[in-house]
Amino acid sequence: MKPLTFDNSYAALPQAFYSRLNPTPVKAPRLLAFNDDMSYLTGLDGVPPEDRAAVFSGNQLPEGAAPLAQLYAGHQFGTYNPQLGDGRAILLGEVLGRDGIRRDIQLKGSGPTPYSRMGDGRAWLGPVLREYLVSEAMHALGIPTTRALAAVATGEDIWREQGALPGAVLTRVARSHLRVGTFQVFAHRGEVENLRTLTDYAIRRHYPDAKGPMDLLRGVCAAQAGLIAQWMSVGFIHGVMNTDNAAISGETIDYGPCAFMDAFHAGRVFSSIDQQGRYAYGNQPNIAVWNMAQLATALIQQMDDKDAAVAEATEVIHAMPGQIEEAWRARFAAKLGIATPVADDTALIEDLLALMQKDGADFTNSFRALGKETARDQFTDREAFDAWATRWRERIASEPAPLALMQATNPAVIPRNHRIEQMIEAAVAGDMAPFERLMKALCTPFEETDPELARPPAQDEIVPATFCGT
Repeated sequence: MKPLTFDNSYAALPQAFYSRLNPTPVKAPRLLAFNDDMSYLTGLDGVPPEDRAAVFSGNQLPEGAAPLAQLYAGHQFGTYNPQLGDGRAILLGEVLGRDGIRRDIQLKGSGPTPYSRMGDGRAWLGPVLREYLVSEAMHALGIPTTRALAAVATGEDIWREQGALPGAVLTRVARSHLRVGTFQVFAHRGEVENLRTLTDYAIRRHYPDAKGPMDLLRGVCAAQAGLIAQWMSVGFIHGVMNTDNAAISGETIDYGPCAFMDAFHAGRVFSSIDQQGRYAYGNQPNIAVWNMAQLATALIQQMDDKDAAVAEATEVIHAMPGQIEEAWRARFAAKLGIATPVADDTALIEDLLALMQKDGADFTNSFRALGKETARDQFTDREAFDAWATRWRERIASEPAPLALMQATNPAVIPRNHRIEQMIEAAVAGDMAPFERLMKALCTPFEETDPELARPPAQDEIVPATFCGT
């Protein structure tokens, strides 16, 4: 095997940050999917095809790897858990890509760790293929996200509530796996030196221009504000926005009970464990601010002048709703063909969304149809839509290229929930063709290459709830 370019900076941090251990070997690894573009970018194309199943299942460790499970804590549905950590994931190490970017290479479903909390440390095929497909779809949509490098079947069954299910391992690539919860664990333990070490590390790795903890907070808040606006603009619902799933890098991380909306509703919830709607579509901006407030609370613990730090952090957090609103308006204005949004455009956007919610219009298809002048057909109250459309056409009359902008920002195809479920069912039966069909279409989401995949679910295809799969 060609030597790989591991450069493991996280493994050089103090032992308190992780537990060193190797992945647990699996019975009969078989490569299901491999991302050639990602492997080239990361330099992992040096793994020969005949070794990929072994390497990306954890059976064979590449030279230079420094496998470990990371420690972190987190608020889960608002309740603090003092120790979480990688319960079914092993960080193989970091690579410096051909583009000069440092990335983590992590195996998910690679066996138990000290943080497994009596779990088996494994993953089953469904969530692995869902994360592979949805994370790559998000990347194609231009949304910051972890990426998928490989999916490997393990040849072993694992047990969940549904019974025996086929096991699998996902290779996930991220700019890092630092989370709000990584800071929380040291802050809540009162381990100030470890918190300072982590803060300095996060600044070096992600925000090199930041001058101290409060500058780091500003950078993370700005990244999260932009990310949430992008989620909202494609109808994405994360489903489990716990602080341990809020990445410092500003990437989308953890595609457990995630979903894309079909019919628009601001209160839409899919996650089966979100009984109170905490992480509903329309509440995601509020939760992002709440999560950043928890990061601020953790960062303050290392400051000598805590009163001044509290005042500064409060100012940063209070500014975040405005940041999200501005980013949201820019994203949705572009979906209407408006390149230079103004404050008054918010009402135009909100009025369209209110019409969509009243009529149960499909979120993705309604926006896409604006560029074809067929959006009227998406609504039952067409007179109300016509009245709105008159205002809209007046607004875009002075825009330089509204049609081109709409076509570039309104996807033709998204990973619809019913298609994902159909794909998983087929894959469990040994048929990967639906997965490959979806991947092909989702890699070019703004092109109408497979119109059937743009169809909303029929009544008997609607997926009312999604599951994390752990």
